[in-house]
Parts: sequence; C-alpha cells; structure tokens
Amino acid sequence: MSDPARKRGGLPMRVKMRHDNHFVEELTARHETPVGKMIPLSAIEPDPGQPRSTMGDLDDLVQSIRDKGVLEPILVRPRPGAEEAEGNSEGGPSGVLYRIISGERRYRASQEAGLYEVPAIEMDVTDQEALEIALIENLQRKDLTPFEEAEGYRMLAESHQYTHEEIAEAVGKSRTVITESLSLLQMPPRVRDTVQALGLTSKSLLLEVLKAGSEGEMIELLEEVARRGLNRDDLRQRLRRSEKGGRSSRRKPYVFRFKSPDRSFSLSLAFRQSEVDKDDLIQALEQILADLRQDNEK
Repeated sequence: MSDPARKRGGLPMRVKMRHDNHFVEELTARHETPVGKMIPLSAIEPDPGQPRSTMGDLDDLVQSIRDKGVLEPILVRPRPGAEEAEGNSEGGPSGVLYRIISGERRYRASQEAGLYEVPAIEMDVTDQEALEIALIENLQRKDLTPFEEAEGYRMLAESHQYTHEEIAEAVGKSRTVITESLSLLQMPPRVRDTVQALGLTSKSLLLEVLKAGSEGEMIELLEEVARRGLNRDDLRQRLRRSEKGGRSSRRKPYVFRFKSPDRSFSLSLAFRQSEVDKDDLIQALEQILADLRQDNEK
C-alpha cells in the first residue's frame, strides 16, 4: 500500500485498463508471484455494498461455465472477521473466508452450474478500495447503457475524487469520452425516461439531443428519432436546419433607452440577456457613474 504509483490504494494509475484485456488479468500481471488459487464457493460471499445492482440473465454464462469452466478468475479479499473462521476453511456458514470484489456474476453462475470451487485472485484492500476497484471493473462491461456509464464515472469523481484524466486512464478511454458521458447527466429526468422507454442506446445520438434548448424539444427530437430511425448525422443536420431557421425568431438583447426632456442628449445601454430587472439596470448605471467619477479624479 506504500507504492507511490498507486492511486489511493485501489488502482495503480500506471496501469491503463483496456477493453481487449479483462480487468482481473491486468491485476494479476502486476504481481511478481502468482496470487491465483482455487477457492471453495462455500468460503466466498458477495459484497453487499458492490455497485452493480442487478446480475442480468445468467443462462449463457452458466452454460459456458458448464462447457469450459470459469475462464476468468473472480477477485476476492479477506472477509472481515475471517481470521476467526480459518480453522474451518472447507466452508459452511461459519467458514466464509472471502468477500467478492468483482466477479459476482461468475460466482452465481458457478453456483448454478454446480461447481465446488472457482479460480480466484486474493487482494488485501480496504472497503473503500474494494468499492473503487469493483466500480472500475464494472465500467469495463460492454452492456452498460450511456446513463449507467455516466453514473459510474460520476461515482468515481465524487466518491473517489478522480479527475476526468484519471478516470480516462483507469478505464482506457479518452478524456473527451469521459467528459461527454458525464454531460449526459444534465438531461432532465423526463428526457431520460423517454430515452429508456424508446430503447435508445447510442451515446453519440443522445449527445446531439442534449444540444436542444429545452426539455420539450429534447423529447420531441427523441420521438422523431425513434419514429423515423434517424442516426446521429441525420439528427445533426436537422438541428442545424432548425438553428438557421430560428435565428430570426431568437429573443433580442435588452436595450435600455433614455432621452432627456429637453432632448439635449440620449442614452442607450445594451445588455447581453433579453430580460433585465430594474435592480440590475440601476446597478449597471451606478457602475457607469462610479467609473466616470474615478476617471474624473485622476
């Protein structure tokens, strides 16, 4: 845990996670001596705090394990209080020695397949580090929705203090991809519900929808995408046409105009926004007067 290259103990930042290698394979490669071993399923328990909420359909994985075995070891750590059960390493309720960090689907599928033991890699990490590793491993999955992916990145940023650059390095993606994914969380809840109801999963398309001005416009675009089968480029062209057609109808900046009673002078004060409160107008005029008085005193 004293390795200066380690990012808060959970994931060494010198190792970039890539989608062509599984997460636990990268973890195994970091150790000079083998850490894998066969562990009885009865000596392992799931982590109640792991970030994955659903296991999904396990049928294909169960069949694969029956045919070929567990090809990727699960990642475990010593269970809190496990030293009290070390005398009963054969398993049983009092013999649970390990808690899963990642690989709960493989663990449950192995149970269904009737296996007695599974290959596992043991790591000695804290609760916080275990959650961090499990979250990063979960982000390696191919079946995440754009919003699930974005929520995972937000958890790394908020709960584990990762910067966008560090998230990108940890999951093997570019910083731009991370930033774009996180921007999807700006979508209002009603728009997100519409995305899920329509079964839309293209992140690039959703990023285009996000450029629309209002919640209603976003939902209208999503419904049109689903109805007409539009792709990202189609949607981008449509938004550009709408932008050009709507330029003349855009709200104009607010302009305050004043003419003296004797018409000896007039004053125009333009604001960037289209609506300005009286207090903002008074503040702006007072700032002008203050600047003029300061210049006069020089």
